[in-house]
Amino acid sequence: MPKRVLVAYGTKNGSTARIADAIAAVLRKDGLAADPLPARSVAATLASYDAVVVGGGLYAGRWHRDARRFLRRHRAELAARPVWLFSSGPLDASASERDIPPVPDVRRAMDRLDVREHITFGGCLEEGAKGFVARMIVRNGKGGDFRDFTAIEAWASRIGAELVDTHDQDRSSG
Repeated sequence: MPKRVLVAYGTKNGSTARIADAIAAVLRKDGLAADPLPARSVAATLASYDAVVVGGGLYAGRWHRDARRFLRRHRAELAARPVWLFSSGPLDASASERDIPPVPDVRRAMDRLDVREHITFGGCLEEGAKGFVARMIVRNGKGGDFRDFTAIEAWASRIGAELVDTHDQDRSSG
């Protein structure tokens, strides 16, 4: 039976959800069972998952509230399985040009949960965005789509390879 991976996310305008969907699609292609779900809708337990990827949109230097709450709510279960984190946010090419360190609340979660890896991807903010500040950013010409799906898929593929290798090792030693 393939390993099951939860890809939970917090998003305001759907950009982070699209990244989570892309990650889950790659994991499925790698032979894993992957469920992309909004962080706030995840059931009370993570018992059916072997690994977890959690993503959050960045807003004013903070990770999306739903992603932060998810980590707090499931802290004990997350500590017992492999966890990867991603952030989505810069509205420029900086995420493709250099490694962007995690914001403070994500850094604290990484330390508490022994997270395997964190990565920041470019964000997307386009016409029709929710929120006054978001609409002002778009109106002032600072929006756009800065997600790099090639980089997103490559990162997801590394996660998939690690989980498949671990799964193969578990089967051969059992």
